[in-house]
Amino acid sequence: MAAYRPRQEEGFFLGKDMKLYQMADPVRYSRMTTQELRDTFLVEDLFQPGVISAVYIDLDRTIVGSAVPLKEPLRLGTYNELKSAYFAERRELAILNIGQTGSVTVGAERHTLETLSCLYVGRGNESIVFESADPQGPAEYYLLSYPAHAVHPTTLIRHADVQPVDLGASENSSRRRLHKYIYADGVKSCQLVMGFTQIETGSVWNSMPPHTHMRRSEVYLYFDLAEKERVVHLMGPADETRHLVVANKQVIVSPGWSIHAGAGTASYKYCWGMGGENQEFTDMDAVTISGLR
Repeated sequence: MAAYRPRQEEGFFLGKDMKLYQMADPVRYSRMTTQELRDTFLVEDLFQPGVISAVYIDLDRTIVGSAVPLKEPLRLGTYNELKSAYFAERRELAILNIGQTGSVTVGAERHTLETLSCLYVGRGNESIVFESADPQGPAEYYLLSYPAHAVHPTTLIRHADVQPVDLGASENSSRRRLHKYIYADGVKSCQLVMGFTQIETGSVWNSMPPHTHMRRSEVYLYFDLAEKERVVHLMGPADETRHLVVANKQVIVSPGWSIHAGAGTASYKYCWGMGGENQEFTDMDAVTISGLR
């Protein structure tokens, strides 16, 4: 069998080794210290100016990453862990811009991504290039990728074109607006589901009452949170919860056995992304608030 050799060419960003996150099961989880929980379930320092960053999570073979181009474009290459000729050879990719306006060129087609717009990139696209319209106010692209068994068309989802869904109630401090981007009845994908939720003024809670879904793992990116503010993220089995204190632009990894809910000390948004057995958004195992421990 021929040895694996990733492509290298001028301007092609060949990724360094990705940090590997290996998930704990509920037994190990119950014995972990705060620092061990953070090292296992929290991705810190993901967004770095002028580079592409990525981590590999063994749960559903998730890749979480970022691209923050400044003056020079950033071209997404491959990584040693993938053993592929290019990043999307066997993968699909979602790109959410949480920064200022920029563009992503997939093959020969250039897509303008304004703030909170999203691009789905299907399997088999070899060239993916990130740019910012203004290096002084760069685009900040959040990347979420899963293995793909089929090819779906690359599709731009403009934030202005998405009809939000209002959830929660003021008396529970949980009013929020849900924006669904990639899901079964929206933009097609193999297993990737993505959108974001904005917490309304005066509310703090997300995903409350909580739930689990063993059919899918999930990752949360918390963003648009002021520098000195934090989100207290609840995780774990409903009868043995823990919490992680999360800052702006940090990512929580949530296994299927864990709830995923949080309360912020100030206004924030969070991007939710899932991969696994199905794409049914309503496939959740509800947990009562009174059942939390």
